[in-house]
Amino acid sequence: MIERFTDLDWKRFFKREQYEVLGLDIGSSAVKMVQLRKSGAGFTVAAAGVVDIANGTGSDENQKEINTVRAISKCLQSTGIQTQLAVCSVCGPEVAVRYFKFPSLSPEEMEGAILLEAAQVCPFNVDDSAVDYQLMGGPKREKGRLRSRPDGDGTVCGVLVAATNRLIQRKSQLVEQASLNTVLMDVDGLALLNCFSEYEETEAGQTMAILNVGSSFTNLAIMGDNSLPFIRDIAYAGNEIVEKIAAENKLRPETVNGILSGCENSSKTQLEISGSLEKACRKLIVDVTETLRYYAAQEKSTVVKKIFVCGGFALVKGFVELLDNQLPATVVLWNPFDKMDCDAGQQCRDILQKNGPAMAVAAGLAMRSI
Repeated sequence: MIERFTDLDWKRFFKREQYEVLGLDIGSSAVKMVQLRKSGAGFTVAAAGVVDIANGTGSDENQKEINTVRAISKCLQSTGIQTQLAVCSVCGPEVAVRYFKFPSLSPEEMEGAILLEAAQVCPFNVDDSAVDYQLMGGPKREKGRLRSRPDGDGTVCGVLVAATNRLIQRKSQLVEQASLNTVLMDVDGLALLNCFSEYEETEAGQTMAILNVGSSFTNLAIMGDNSLPFIRDIAYAGNEIVEKIAAENKLRPETVNGILSGCENSSKTQLEISGSLEKACRKLIVDVTETLRYYAAQEKSTVVKKIFVCGGFALVKGFVELLDNQLPATVVLWNPFDKMDCDAGQQCRDILQKNGPAMAVAAGLAMRSI
């Protein structure tokens, strides 16, 4: 039987009664939190905050868990958010997002086909995982059950998501220890697309991509003219880039982080390590380029013309410009809050202006409805 763990309604197929939720993005080095209120055709920021996780890159998992819970509690307190309903997300090698195309099937047959497909495409044991799916291209509910409306060729298509129970439970336990309730578990890449589709317009037939570069993972989300998402999580991100720069310049990673953020007074300036930044980013650039080529070849889609970059590492001076020079597409920094109103005061506006690109996943999560 299909185990539901995430709301894949990133296109909002179903209208539901809405409760106030908070989008909670628990990263490896920081906690980001956003609460939105529906306002007319868009959203208004009601609260937002970001708190670094102490020793976020340390190897002591127990202490890191304690520090993460403390960061969640501190962020909750600083934002003044009252709701305890949190929407969270997962990513990485224990998560798989794939789309499918089946003949028109009954609900019972559909679930069996989904599980069989998941077992074939997921790089982990599906029996110890949660699986969810969303039909696309005109799904409808009949008597409380999701049924497919076939395309013109008699087939139905959709997206399946699977994640290991271990990963979901680990993330949920962190939330619970911070006295919050996980009401939805999402996927980073789908949350990004959810946020993007709300405020950014693309031309018909245009393929675009979002590149979210965090500390431990880089999420690449592509949306082509077939309206089906392509998600890849790359296990090369800010931490690895910083470590390579530190090794080349004989510096501590903490010192490099300080230089890149402009907060560290060091004999090594950002200009002096810019060459190291380019070398350290080569693997990421190669991985992204190969993924774009694979997508274009497999999907027979138009090539990606524009990449919107977000995530904590996107704030590093010169990083977006480097990607723009090296990747086969126009690359721009993306702050989803540039097109949102904010009624939470000047302090919140300052946070969004400074850290908005790092909070894109949290914004997408906050747009979910329950």
